[in-house]
Amino acid sequence: MTKGSITILKPGPLSLIQDFGRYGLSHLGLTQGGPVDDYAYSWANHLLQNPINCPALEITLGQCAVEVNQDCVLAITGGDLQAKLDGVPIANWSTFIAGKGQVLSFGLPTNGLRAYLAVKGGFKAPVSLTSASTVVREKVGGPTQDGQACQANQQIHFEKHPVPADFKPLSVTFRYTPDYNLPLKLRVIEGYQSNLFSDDAKSTFYNTSFTVSQNSNRMGYRLSGDPVESPAITMLSEGIALGAIQIPKDGQPIILLNDRQTIGGYPKLGCVARIDLPRLAQAKPGQHVTFVEGDRSGLQDVWCQWARFFGY
Repeated sequence: MTKGSITILKPGPLSLIQDFGRYGLSHLGLTQGGPVDDYAYSWANHLLQNPINCPALEITLGQCAVEVNQDCVLAITGGDLQAKLDGVPIANWSTFIAGKGQVLSFGLPTNGLRAYLAVKGGFKAPVSLTSASTVVREKVGGPTQDGQACQANQQIHFEKHPVPADFKPLSVTFRYTPDYNLPLKLRVIEGYQSNLFSDDAKSTFYNTSFTVSQNSNRMGYRLSGDPVESPAITMLSEGIALGAIQIPKDGQPIILLNDRQTIGGYPKLGCVARIDLPRLAQAKPGQHVTFVEGDRSGLQDVWCQWARFFGY
């Protein structure tokens, strides 16, 4: 089949090609990358009946516009970035048709931070070190394989596919579409280093309403609130898991996300449950975050249900 494409007219602050991520290379210092809201990413592909690993466009903070160069079926999920097709609003968490020459635009976010745009069959992007995912800090992945975010006038290709004459949009039911603007209560699975923290430090951690710092990104979310006393010890650097909660000397927690460094030496109280991380990844600066101890077995069970549904 011949190729279709979209042209990036306006890339916005940060628009990245992401597939499910880059795994098995942390020993080389390469992090996983991939969508920070993998729930929304997974739904975008699922609505189109795409395989789970199809590359999609992660659009952060909106202010982006693309021109469609071939009739196609698309899906949009995640944060509400006021998507419009030729100026007509498009329903979020839904599939839709875009015709050749139409312009899809995104405004400022009204709910969440990041939207995911997927196309039937997935966008085509070169694979770098097992994945097409873009990690800007590591200069790997993306359309040009050097970690660059999408640029103006850049074309992103996809396989031409039939657009049904009787097309009916598919949508995610409201039961499964999160309200990203609600305060966050994140469930924590404590790790072996939690024994290094005093009872007072843990009490502060679990009883403080933190706020999301402006200095938060795909690498990690920094929180501000009552300082959590960090153990006064020197630690050897070790591997860092997704969702790890670091407590540096200033006592302000850092939750590590997809573009995190592969090793670090700050004491870690535990990890945020993976199933809660997509909500955190959509949190805006100033949003309130609290923590609660999670049940590891129960959280694993819920995660496995989610993984089986999407076909991980």
